[in-house]
Order: sequence, then structure tokens, then C-alpha cells
Amino acid sequence: MLSTSITRPLLLVTRVMQWSSAVIVMGITSYFIHKGPRGLSLKYQEIISTISVVFFIPAFVSPFMPSTLSKFVLLIDVVFSYLWLTAFIFAAQDYNKHNCRLGPPPGVACSKKHANEAFIFLTFIFTFFGMFLEVLSLWAYRRENTPVREKTGGAHGGPADAPVAQA
Repeated sequence: MLSTSITRPLLLVTRVMQWSSAVIVMGITSYFIHKGPRGLSLKYQEIISTISVVFFIPAFVSPFMPSTLSKFVLLIDVVFSYLWLTAFIFAAQDYNKHNCRLGPPPGVACSKKHANEAFIFLTFIFTFFGMFLEVLSLWAYRRENTPVREKTGGAHGGPADAPVAQA
């Protein structure tokens, strides 16, 4: 049985990994922009990582306030999962299609480029997992906090097959 005591820690760990990966991508991409020519895909990765670092902050609070923030955070996850997938595709094309050392920025070690690609993928996958965990967390919260209502409105007169009292 799924409960908030299970989903909250999982969601919080996922959010920490998501935000940390976005910060690492922002740092590596900033280094690439500082080192060499600024291609379109590098600018895209930098913009997405910088915006993500800001927009992922409410996700740290959403496990503790699911009724208030979950829908907003879920919308952020849906949008940013596609943006991060696009960033990963751009990085894969830049670093794996031709000679890695010649890809943007030229001259930077391939290990740094592949590390950037890996952290872009990690940010995407943690955003994707966060989306599903957010839904599960909201479902578990609503399931635990929904008041129980009787169909009879509280006017229960006994079992249906009980004899009727004569007045």
C-alpha cells in the first residue's frame, strides 16, 4: 500500500538529484562557453540549466505541501522533461556524431563533453521520474486525507434484512 511516508523521501531524493544534476550541467556548460565559441546548442543547454535551477526550487517543498504545489510542480516537470530531452539530443549530436574533440567547443577534452552529456541525461531522467513520483505522492496524500463518507448520510437503521418494528 502506497503512502506519503514512502513517496515523500523518494520524491525528495529525486528532487535533490534533479537539482544537483542541473547545477552541474550549468557549471560545465558555463565552462564550455567561457573556453570557446558559443554554439546554439551550448546556449540552449546553458539557458535550460539556469532556468531549471530556479524553477526546480519549489519542487523541494512539494513533498510537504502536496495539495498546494503538486499541480504547479507537475506542470514544470512536464515542460522541463521535454526541454531536457531536447538538450540531451543536442549534446549527443554534438559529441557523438563526428570527432568529439572538434565538436563545440573545439579543443576541450572529450571526457568533459561526455560528462556534460551524462549529467544532461541524468537531469532529464530525474525530471521524468519526479513527474511520476509527484503524481503518486499526490494520489497517496489524497487517499490518506479524504474524509470517509457513508452512503446513508449517517442515518443508518440497521441491516437491510432486519425485521421492521411495528409501531
